[in-house]
Amino acid sequence: MLYYHELTCMVFEISLTVVTILSRSHADRNVYPSAGVLFVHVLEREYFKGEFPPYPKSGDASNDPITFNTNLMGYPDRPGWLRYIQRTQHSDGVLYGSPTAEHVGKPTVIEITAYNRRTFETARHNLIINIMATEEFPLPYQAEFYIKNMNVEEMLASEVLGDFLGAVKNVWQPERLNAINITSALDRGGRVPLPINNLKEGVYVMVGADVPFSSCLREVESPHNQLRCSQEMEPAISCDKKFRAQFHIDWCKISLVDINKVVPVYITRPDPGTGILPEFGEYNPPSESLKSRNYFSDFLVTLAVPSAVALVLFFIIGYTMCCRREGVEKRNMQTPDIQLVHHSSIQKSTKELRSMSKNREISWPLSTLPVFNPVSGEVVPPIHPDNYETTSMPLMQTQANLQNQITIPQQRPSG
Repeated sequence: MLYYHELTCMVFEISLTVVTILSRSHADRNVYPSAGVLFVHVLEREYFKGEFPPYPKSGDASNDPITFNTNLMGYPDRPGWLRYIQRTQHSDGVLYGSPTAEHVGKPTVIEITAYNRRTFETARHNLIINIMATEEFPLPYQAEFYIKNMNVEEMLASEVLGDFLGAVKNVWQPERLNAINITSALDRGGRVPLPINNLKEGVYVMVGADVPFSSCLREVESPHNQLRCSQEMEPAISCDKKFRAQFHIDWCKISLVDINKVVPVYITRPDPGTGILPEFGEYNPPSESLKSRNYFSDFLVTLAVPSAVALVLFFIIGYTMCCRREGVEKRNMQTPDIQLVHHSSIQKSTKELRSMSKNREISWPLSTLPVFNPVSGEVVPPIHPDNYETTSMPLMQTQANLQNQITIPQQRPSG
């Protein structure tokens, strides 16, 4: 059976306590994270496997693909401060986030639904998060580091996070140091890395302490290092070697914030107008005693008005096209006689040319063939019969093409 435990990452010589709240999934379990401190809840697949039938092959129960869905009870998504990640169907899911002081004293019920992708069965449990207030919240000095060689689920592991906070402690030397928040670089607009050379997505880790920043952390603010960052070169940080063994930090992206010097900005909300519910109001549907409305008159108006307009337009167009036509006779009466005669002659000539074109035949040039016999006076018959295909007639005639040609006798001289 899984359990919830609070993990103290490290206790150092100067009574430095690093607190990171970790819990494991449990049915209807109450957890008590603190405001301003990183909260991590692990959804272990091993626990939920007991809710599903065993795998048919012995020894293969770990191969069941299980995914999780988390949401605030009564809502489709989680609270804004709570995030969830599960890299694959064969890895554990993780709920993580940093609750704020606004959520103190408000129990948050998270519904956790496990899906077995082999059997398509589900199991549901509730996680009740009771956010507690802390006297040291918020810590006045906060630093955010960008770690290039880590993914968010790797950084959420208690051992890895404890090692990182230990390295920060050696550089910063505070009395109280807490992990405030962890954010994936993809949530900050980063690009998904290529699947080569074991590249990581990168992760932002924000930590808070009660003492001012050390001189090593402020080295990145020097003009020399700022110039190197503007040239996309690594700055020279003396304490980088304390992180380099396990964590590759991009010092150009470090952020140092002193809350005591931050000027608060208050944004006034406009007064809600009519029809807008209050901020925490609930929707009250109308009662069933409301009288039903008769829409028959609206239906008639909707159909009658367009129909009447269409009918009027139909009569206007019909009258214009049928009753207002001038006709051929009226047109001829208004046309001068000379123009009518001219037009009539053009029509007759056109008809005559069209009739002549139908009887048109291709004949031989008159310069090559005589029309009649000059001696006998006989008329030479047509060279090409009516059934002869003239479209394929060659331009240059040969002896074979002149078989149908009638030989014309020539006049012999007397004696």
